Amino acid sequence: MNSPRPKHLLLTLVLLAAAAWLGWAIHERLQTAESGLTKKGPKGPVPVEVAAIEHGPIELQRTFTGTLEARAEFVVAPKVSGRVEQIHLDLADEVRRGQVVAVLDAAEYVQAVARAEADMEVARASNAEADSLLKIAERELKRVDDLRGRGVSSESQRDVAMAEQLAKQAQVKVTTARIASAAADLEAARIRLGYTQVNADWHGGNEQRVVAERFVDEGETLSANAPLLRIVELDPITAVFFVTERDYARLSPGQSASLATDAYPGESFAGRIVRIAPVFRESTRQARVELEVSNPDLRLKPGMFARATVTLERVDRAVIVPQLALTTRDGQVGVFLVSANGETVTWREVRPGIQQGERTQLRGADLDGRIVVLGQQLLGDGSRIRITSGGAIAKP
Repeated sequence: MNSPRPKHLLLTLVLLAAAAWLGWAIHERLQTAESGLTKKGPKGPVPVEVAAIEHGPIELQRTFTGTLEARAEFVVAPKVSGRVEQIHLDLADEVRRGQVVAVLDAAEYVQAVARAEADMEVARASNAEADSLLKIAERELKRVDDLRGRGVSSESQRDVAMAEQLAKQAQVKVTTARIASAAADLEAARIRLGYTQVNADWHGGNEQRVVAERFVDEGETLSANAPLLRIVELDPITAVFFVTERDYARLSPGQSASLATDAYPGESFAGRIVRIAPVFRESTRQARVELEVSNPDLRLKPGMFARATVTLERVDRAVIVPQLALTTRDGQVGVFLVSANGETVTWREVRPGIQQGERTQLRGADLDGRIVVLGQQLLGDGSRIRITSGGAIAKP
C-alpha cells in the first residue's frame, strides 16, 4: 500500500511556488505604479506645503566639548624650612602680586645673620691688623734702604726687609678676601632670613589672582620647597578642546567663538582661538585647541565642562532653503520649484552647501520664489500641486 505523504509534499511545494510567484507579480506591479507616479505624478493636483527661498548670510558652525583651565597657575612654596607661624590667605581669597602670604619662624635665621655679622667684624679687624703690619714692614724696608745708602746696612738685611714687606702684602690680600667672603655669607644669611616671609610673585598677567588650594595650616613644619598655596589666574580663562583632522584645517588663531556651560544655562561667553597645537595626539588623532574667554566676574572656573561653538565658514549672500526641501531623484539631489501661478512644480538639481540648523545653502544656484517642503514624494517634473495652509500631509 502506497503512502500518501509524497503526494502531500508535492502538493505543498506547488502551493508554495504559486504563492511566491503571485507575491513577486504584485511587487512588480506596485513598483511600476510607484515609478509612474514619481515620473508623471498623479492625475489630480498633489497637496503640498511650500516655503520661500531665502537670501542672506549663513554660517557653518561646529560645537566642540572641552574643559576650562586656568590661564596660568603656580605653587607657592618657601625656599627655606621652618615652622609656619602665620598664613594670611585661604581658599578662594584674592592675592596681589608680591603679597606676603605666609610667615615662618625666623629665630634660627636671625641668629645666622648675627653670626655672619660677627664674622664680618672679625674679618675687618684682621684686615686692619694686616694693613698696620704692612705699613710697619714698608717703613722698615725704607729704613734699611737709607742705611744701605750710607753703607751701614748689608744686602742680606735688605732682602729680609723686602721679604717681610711682601709677606704683609699677601696677608692684606688674604684678609681682604676674607672680608668679601664674610660679606657674601652675611648677605646669604639676610636672604634666608627674608625667605621666612613667603611672597606670591609672578611675571606677566594680571596684578591679582586667586588661591585655588591651600596645603598646610599654621603650626606645621615645612621643608624647603614644600607646597604651601596654589595660585591661579582666572581672567581671562582658557577653554581647551580637541579637534579631528576634518575640522583642523578650518581653524585658525583669532577666530571668534561662543562658550556655554552647564553652570549657566542659556548664557554664552565670547572668546577667541589663541593657540592650535602643531601636532596630533597619536592615541586619539586629535589636536589641542585653546580658546581665550574673558572672565571679569570670575564666574567661570577651571575644571568646568564647556561647549565651544566656532564659526568655520560664513557666506554673506547665500541662497538658503529648508533642509526638508531637499529630495533625491535617480541619485541626484534637488528641489521642486513652485511656478509663479502656484499650480505646477519644476525639478531643479542643486548642490547643498553649508547647513545651519534646519537651513541649507544651495551652492551655485540662482533660485528665487517658493519650493516644496512637504509632499514631494509624489511629485515629478511638471506635476500639478495644491498648496495647503499647513499641517501634515497624509499620503494618498
